[in-house]
Amino acid sequence: MMNKKTLVLGASTNAERYSFLAIKKLLAYHHTVVAIGLKKGQIDCITIETDPIPYNDIDTITLYINPSRQIPYYNYIISLKPNRIIFNPGTENAALEKLAQQHHITTINACTLVLLSTQQY
Repeated sequence: MMNKKTLVLGASTNAERYSFLAIKKLLAYHHTVVAIGLKKGQIDCITIETDPIPYNDIDTITLYINPSRQIPYYNYIISLKPNRIIFNPGTENAALEKLAQQHHITTINACTLVLLSTQQY
């Protein structure tokens, strides 16, 4: 399996949140993970940052923030030039999908946890 460097946008240290579970599962599947959330924190070896950091070589951005909260991140997301964006349930956003596709970024409406569990990540 190929390591796909993944940005979890909307990361949380709350163990009941799907973003937390996604980080744990991505690590278990040996993907490189970077994370941005509303509050700084730590999940295992992953530091949750609060500012948009210009990461390099992002393969996938997996979203865990609702569409209205995504708006300030549009330019940031596009600037990272990911291969794909995963819109997890509740994060679907036609405007961001269209913008991403205009920049040749694949978009998927799916659950990161399911994609990992079914070897489709």
